[in-house]
Amino acid sequence: MKVTVITVSDRASRGEYEDKSGPAILDVIKTEIPDTELEYEVVPDGFTSVLSALKRHIDSDWILTTGGTGPAPRDETPEATRAYITKSMPGIAEYLRMKSLEETPFAVFSRGEAGMRERQYIVNLPGSEKGARFCTKLLIPLLKHGIHMAEGGGH
Repeated sequence: MKVTVITVSDRASRGEYEDKSGPAILDVIKTEIPDTELEYEVVPDGFTSVLSALKRHIDSDWILTTGGTGPAPRDETPEATRAYITKSMPGIAEYLRMKSLEETPFAVFSRGEAGMRERQYIVNLPGSEKGARFCTKLLIPLLKHGIHMAEGGGH
């Protein structure tokens, strides 16, 4: 299984801020599924940069983005994700939001999306280290099963 983590942050992409959410996601996956092939990239906020990054990782089974899902003017990760995917998977995004709301009321501000492009899954996670780690732990049991389902396997 190959998972790509894309951090979406203007400040982290310019080196002004140390990305903590991307490494947190990588840490959870390495710990829970050690044989996973991982890729990692940091890109600036904005529709074009996110869409370009998604296109660069077409060979991944899962792309997990972190950041750019809130209401700020440059938060356009969900819009880029919708432009990239061919199938919406709202249940994944709803599940992450529902569980996140049990932890913090601020989860209502998440506009994260989830979907598929052919057999690849794309999921937008929160930009905070705590939120990214929490949501990744929720996704762990879904990763291998999702690939099995995408390949035509049953439940």
